[in-house]
Amino acid sequence: MGSLEEDELVQMVQDFIESESTSPTRSTSTNCHALNHRTQYFILQDILRSEGDTAAEGKVLKCVLKHMRGREGAEKTTSLSRWFVMRMKMDGLNASICHTSWATSLGCPAGEYEYIEVITESENYANPVRLIVDMDFRSQFEIARPTQHYKELTDSLPVMFVGTENKLCKIISLLCAAAKQCLKEKGLHVPPWRTSTYMQSKWLCVSRKEGGRENYVAAKDDVIGVNEHDDIIGDWVPPILKPKKRDLGGGSGLSSQLSNMSINCC
Repeated sequence: MGSLEEDELVQMVQDFIESESTSPTRSTSTNCHALNHRTQYFILQDILRSEGDTAAEGKVLKCVLKHMRGREGAEKTTSLSRWFVMRMKMDGLNASICHTSWATSLGCPAGEYEYIEVITESENYANPVRLIVDMDFRSQFEIARPTQHYKELTDSLPVMFVGTENKLCKIISLLCAAAKQCLKEKGLHVPPWRTSTYMQSKWLCVSRKEGGRENYVAAKDDVIGVNEHDDIIGDWVPPILKPKKRDLGGGSGLSSQLSNMSINCC
């Protein structure tokens, strides 16, 4: 065998060894990514199913779903959140509108948000449970160009969220980490409005203003619409005025007043 043929044979062996050594590495990396994706998915499912006070969450969710079916007959001018707050109060729930707002900080732009808060009894009646109700929860985590894995995560989120702060924090942490990984795979940076700090500020901001705790009931099963300004009362109706009886024994009210003025002036 000539030296040229030996060199070619050695090169072929080296190429084969290199291909064998790099292929398992790529395969292992792909398998690790797939395993990580499935782990995130199952962790999210476990959080959605088992975290929090299930009895309290189930009671509020049942109330929301019941009134969602009757939403078609509601007034179009009333906001969805306020409409649900009124219906929850009719069912005996301590519900209110919460407004959050926060200033610009490092890596987190200023913003504001609105959601429903329900204070309900816990299963052991030890401390009241604060539940967060969001009527448009899933869309808050959507991004423009998601990977297949991230879309699976967002699709598994409920459209309407009912849960505790602890449950919400775990969902935010998992979804924001998955969004960061998704955008990194596409060579993109995480926008400030999809960071965990910004997302937590929506529902967990300390400086929140609660409103709408008053219940305006006109009659049985008849609640007057509540709005930030003028929807608190219904259509204005002028008060009924009763005619004032005249004192027939003397002059008119105007003439008596004029006479009194003349007496006082003299």
